[in-house]
Order: sequence, then C-alpha cells, then structure tokens
Amino acid sequence: MPETFVASLSNYRSAGVFNPWGEVDSEHDADEQGPLVRCRQLQQYLKERLGRAQTLLLAEAIGYQGGHFSGIPMTSERLLLGGLAHKGLSAEMVFRTLEPQRTSRPEVRKLGFTEPTATIVWGFFAERGIDPRSVVLWNAFPWHPYQSAKGLLSNRTPKDDELVAGHRVLRQLLELGKFAQVIAVGEKSAVQLQQLGIAAAKVRHPANGGAGKFRSQMLELLGRGR
Repeated sequence: MPETFVASLSNYRSAGVFNPWGEVDSEHDADEQGPLVRCRQLQQYLKERLGRAQTLLLAEAIGYQGGHFSGIPMTSERLLLGGLAHKGLSAEMVFRTLEPQRTSRPEVRKLGFTEPTATIVWGFFAERGIDPRSVVLWNAFPWHPYQSAKGLLSNRTPKDDELVAGHRVLRQLLELGKFAQVIAVGEKSAVQLQQLGIAAAKVRHPANGGAGKFRSQMLELLGRGR
C-alpha cells in the first residue's frame, strides 16, 4: 500500500511547489534519479510504520532543508548520511532495510542538507527512548512550497487552494495508518486539522525558541518510552 500511496503523491504539480517524489530539482539534484530515490526512501519509511505506529505528528509543509532532498517529512539528508551521529541520531532510526542515499549535489552542501526542526524532532525520540517507528511524521501540505523569486532553496506558507490538495492526501494517510492519536506541530497545523474535523492534540513548534516546550508537551503525550 505505501507504493500506491507514494505513486499518487508523486503526481501533484503546481506553480511555486516542488514535488520531491515526482520532479527533478535540476539546479540542485545530483542526477535525474532524485525522485526515484526519494520515492524509495519514503516507501520504506512508511512500510516500517503503517499498521504499527499509533501517532501521526503533523507539521505544516515540506522544507528545502528536509524532505525536499531526503523524501521524508521532517527528516534531513544529513541524518540519513550519518552526519548527526554525534547527536545520537542514525539512519537506522528512519529505516533499516534500505541503503540511504543523498539526492542533492555534494557541491551544494558537502555533508548534505540539515534541518533544525528535523534534528529536534528526531533528537527527542533518541533522548527519551521513544520508538521512532511508533510515530509517523507528516505535513498538512505534503509537498514543498517555495518562493518563486528566491528559488527552490526557500520556503513559504502554503496557499488555501494548495492545502485542499494536501487534505486529500492527509485523509488517505489517516485511513492507511489508523492512528490512535494525531498531534499538530504548531498553530497552523492545528487549524488545518480543526477545519477538517480531525481531533488532535497540539504542541509548540520547536522553531524560534520553542524546542523546550515542544519536548515537554511531546513527552506528556507520548510517555517516557514505548
């Protein structure tokens, strides 16, 4: 089922939006295999979680430092490449039976892109002994919205009409995952879930000084290990 889900995800196209699983970033991808690599990595990530994970953790949108190149929400290339081992993070936390690959050109970021929010989220799992396969990371808008004037290495807030397409994907994932709880990361994600009539808890977004509050609220919701 993850294969069908990811294949459907790869079909979306819209101006000012990059689809990591369906499009090549001709400026920054190492080659034309980028979308295929990102599809494989997302498929494996979901395979190891769907039917097992009890929690869906929902942020707003894919960012250029995270899923744009890794293919996995709130997950950076640097984590997959072993570049965050000093923080206790490894690719095995993300998936076990697939060799992780980078898709960005090394000359763009020698060690691969890294995303602060992703590092905080995965770091929380490691620090608190939370089974990373008990949670699926996702976004209300699952693709990467960027600022046309600044190019693909930028982020922006999704537009209302874009979010509608993301909502369809979110409902599909909720059906596949049968999650016991949904947690919104930040106010914007919480609003999206409220509009859809999906019951959810809310935690502080870890960006802009919110990491401590994020950790304490997540710990309360997930417990001290699973």
